[in-house]
Amino acid sequence: MTAPPVPLATLIDDLVAANRILAGLAVVDGFGHVSVRHPHQPDRYLLSRSRAPEQIERDDIMTFDLASNAQGGDTRNGYLERFIHGEIYARRPDVTAVVHAHSAPVVPFAASSVPLRPIFHMSGFLAAGAPIFEMRERFGMTDLLVRSREQGAALADTLGTGHVVLMRGHGFCAVGGSIEQAVYRAYYTQQNAELQQRAIALGGDVAYLSPEEGSMADTTNTGVIGRPWALWKARFAP
Repeated sequence: MTAPPVPLATLIDDLVAANRILAGLAVVDGFGHVSVRHPHQPDRYLLSRSRAPEQIERDDIMTFDLASNAQGGDTRNGYLERFIHGEIYARRPDVTAVVHAHSAPVVPFAASSVPLRPIFHMSGFLAAGAPIFEMRERFGMTDLLVRSREQGAALADTLGTGHVVLMRGHGFCAVGGSIEQAVYRAYYTQQNAELQQRAIALGGDVAYLSPEEGSMADTTNTGVIGRPWALWKARFAP
């Protein structure tokens, strides 16, 4: 039996909390954003107006269609890169939430030939891969921001059926079947990047999780995401 959709008011509260949590965990700073698919209209998504994540409140939340047009006559400034969210939702009906961040520990893996791979069980979802989106391949010289539907579509195509996509010279995106899962994956992508760099610096061989280990760990962790979510929410978004 399919679970009933989360009430819209509850989802908006969770979206505000997700912004505060990601800021508190230093995954985002003044930049970065997180969105969630509308619980009653799958061809709509919710995203804040252009504002620093730590400062976002309920009234800042806007509704967009999958072409990333603001709905209801809302004329406030949206994020320039809202197309990231709309194009991923358009291609991934399984995705309920999207995080985009410029996390410093992750950025080197988007610029290096060293792939980001799962080094501990908390990041088992990375066993599905973390492909790199290279803006220059399709769009030449740009400011590296995803400013159009075409650029958002190219990013979504690079993500494919995975959970994380890196963006050369920019940052990364993490997706999930819930706000909690997307936030979890964004945070542990950052944690994995830090630990992987430490392991590489030791100079020996690094034992990464196998695809089977990663898949099994991701299944287990998905079942207990409520535990860190409750802690983070109490700490950063009481």
